[in-house]
Amino acid sequence: MSNHTTNSHQRTTPTPSEMPSRLRETPVSWLLCFTIVLVIMNTMMFNLALPKISVQFELSPSTASWIVTGYSIIFAIASITYSRLSDFVPIRRLYVIALLSLGGASILGLFTDSFGLLLFTRLIQASGAGAIPSLGIVLVTRYIPLSRRGRAMSLILSAASLGLGLGPVAGGSIVQYLGWHFLFVITGVTLLLIPIFLILLPKEKPETGSFDFIGALLLGIGTTGLLLFLTSKSLVALIAGVLAIALFALRIRRASQPFVLPALFGDRPYMALSAIGVSSYMISFGFLFLAPQMLARVFGLAPLTSGLLLFPGAFLAMLVSNRVGRIIDRYGNTALLRYVPWLMLLSTVLLALTASYSSYWIAALYILVSISFTTLSSTVSNELSRQLTTDRIGSGMGLFQLLQFFSGAFAVALSGSALVWQKSLPLERAFDNLIWGMAVIALLTIGSSILYRSYSNKTRTANAATESFATTAVRAGISE
Repeated sequence: MSNHTTNSHQRTTPTPSEMPSRLRETPVSWLLCFTIVLVIMNTMMFNLALPKISVQFELSPSTASWIVTGYSIIFAIASITYSRLSDFVPIRRLYVIALLSLGGASILGLFTDSFGLLLFTRLIQASGAGAIPSLGIVLVTRYIPLSRRGRAMSLILSAASLGLGLGPVAGGSIVQYLGWHFLFVITGVTLLLIPIFLILLPKEKPETGSFDFIGALLLGIGTTGLLLFLTSKSLVALIAGVLAIALFALRIRRASQPFVLPALFGDRPYMALSAIGVSSYMISFGFLFLAPQMLARVFGLAPLTSGLLLFPGAFLAMLVSNRVGRIIDRYGNTALLRYVPWLMLLSTVLLALTASYSSYWIAALYILVSISFTTLSSTVSNELSRQLTTDRIGSGMGLFQLLQFFSGAFAVALSGSALVWQKSLPLERAFDNLIWGMAVIALLTIGSSILYRSYSNKTRTANAATESFATTAVRAGISE
């Protein structure tokens, strides 16, 4: 990784290894895990509600997808926003703000009676929810030593896997027996967690700093415009999106403390690693959007049954992630980055070949998809935390999550639009085509893995040559 410093303000705290006593690791880890489970459940539960919401408000698949797409856009922007703010705002304070947004919007959601109000509520939810996992990773990176960090990262990601599994089950049950309004009760619980966060999280002193709100706004307008064009074919949205992205690119090069550090885009190992995480996230998120609709529309299954079929994949991924954390701490990330992308490709190809024949094939092969995704997420996050320099941790991890969540929003928007484009085809054929598209994305995961290993080998060779030269110079000096 590049070692160039940036202009962004950095908290003047010791390194994580120098201050482990300031964080009560076990209770904080479990608190983070529980909260992340609720947040990820909230994301997944509404996938099960989309068929009924579409019928109630008479929405097309592409319009209904905005319940997930809009949420993902705001979630993504919130994730990097809170990561950047954590450089100078205490994490405790940021968590309180985020939980108030998430929980408060959930209370409002209980009383929504229109698609517009439902979408607005989901966006406010996302503005708080995006902080939970991103601040968790910053907290782990800042306070937990490298020797235990892999396990801590995997614990957080195993919580996300559990949320992925419980979300469809809980969502299916609630939608089927109580109605989709009651989905908001789950995240309303987060309001009760605020006192616990205040007690357990370490106190930090606020520091001076600034935040690039203009850059954040331009990025939000740009991505929203491009996704609106994808779902509605609006040329106005396309022009606005392209213009905003162009202005954003100029902004981050000129701002003293940009929303995204432009140097990260020129860091090839960082971008290759991020591409692995982004492509695997697109596959997982896109499939979890498609699967409930496929199970409902092709196989005629009720929401609860669909949720139960998807639960084993997420649950087994949660169990595997604990083992993955131990492997990372003991052996590093290299082997997992080399082989797991191939497992992702295998699972998507098998899904494309068999998904339209039986719902049980979907359930069985989703296990492979889920395990592959969870393993790659843990591995990439841990490798990034090892490779990024201290002054880039907040920005680098935040940008990675931003790219992931934007890619998830893109996958959902594209999937919803592609179903509309293929309305003349049999449903089974349309869904199969989309899964083949995921197999192509899995190839990108493999290519990114090969690129990253190539960059890493060059870096190791260069470092070895530098060390050899330094050793030779020292010996020559001694002999003289």
